[in-house]
Amino acid sequence: MRLSILPLLLVASFLPAQTPAKPAPKAKAAPKAAAKTAAKASPEAEAARRSLRETLDAIDAAWFGQPYQGVTAVNMQGTLGVALTGAAVNQKVDTASQGAVKGNSQGGQANLRVKGTWFANGDLKMDMAGDFGNILYSRRGNRGFIYSKEQNAYTTRVDLAPSDAPLTYMSWFRQSLNDIKAVYVDGPTFQASLAGEDSIGGHAVQKLVFNAPTQPWDAKKREQSMAQSLGFWKRGKLEVAVDKVTKQPVRLDFRNDEQGVSARMDFTYGANNRLNAVNISNSSRGFQGPGWLRIGYAGDGRMSNVAGELANNESKVSFAMDLSWAKGANSADLAATPPVGATKRGREEMETQLTVGLASKIFDLQRAGLNLRSVAVGSK
Repeated sequence: MRLSILPLLLVASFLPAQTPAKPAPKAKAAPKAAAKTAAKASPEAEAARRSLRETLDAIDAAWFGQPYQGVTAVNMQGTLGVALTGAAVNQKVDTASQGAVKGNSQGGQANLRVKGTWFANGDLKMDMAGDFGNILYSRRGNRGFIYSKEQNAYTTRVDLAPSDAPLTYMSWFRQSLNDIKAVYVDGPTFQASLAGEDSIGGHAVQKLVFNAPTQPWDAKKREQSMAQSLGFWKRGKLEVAVDKVTKQPVRLDFRNDEQGVSARMDFTYGANNRLNAVNISNSSRGFQGPGWLRIGYAGDGRMSNVAGELANNESKVSFAMDLSWAKGANSADLAATPPVGATKRGREEMETQLTVGLASKIFDLQRAGLNLRSVAVGSK
């Protein structure tokens, strides 16, 4: 959950490495320090940073905050739908098989049912079932596994929870917002400024700008580090229009040219200034198209359901999830070992099996002319 919203990665992963043996970096240290000091001393920059800090505090209080005090786990149940064109399917098959298989798909769609529990500290159990089969994902502490019922196989190479994971969701949300503060408000990477006042959707707003220029888009670049992929929000240009009364965001524009990310989000609110909806205009490379997010609340002020959609010319991803929150729950009963009799596999082999199986089952590629029988799948 947290990873999909605000991944924690080092800003340094975006910067060119310096060689200690070269004296040039030391000579430039003083001007850089002076520039940072000057930026911090700018009244306009300080006002912009102060306004963003107030906005993040307002989000914490209105969107999350007190209703989640003492809540240690969330139970989730819902569906995820994916629809792809034939070209998108064929590309996925080609990538998964490293060019050994050429698809001839007309496209298709798949639905996934999800049911499970996710603890604030990162422990979890998720049952996923759908067109591709049945998968169990369990993690407790530093142990976990991903199990495929159809293959009767599992891998224990799972991503571990952050070492500083909080115990409650009140702290979980606050920690996520603090991650943003560390980069945009307290860190030296972004230059902050004010961009005047305006009226948007009946809201009198103050516009804030945070800019950390990136390299231009490189169409020839095929690979990059995970830090660059997930940490795209730690460089780029962020423009936020903030309601002058509630301090809540009304509109957000973000772009990172190097990562090909560009999107606009418009926010609407309901009772007690809680977020009701986000409308998205996505101009990111390879995923241009509209999107939306809708949130419902229970009488206790906690989120009870979340639904959303992202679409473009090649694909559409949609989801609808019901949520129920539990106070004082612990993860002691979560399974830490896979079912007896299952075969252990490496993570790469497991992922390859699942990916090719996904293509053949969900999109019925064999019926469309794809023959997998002569292809060796998995590690040798």
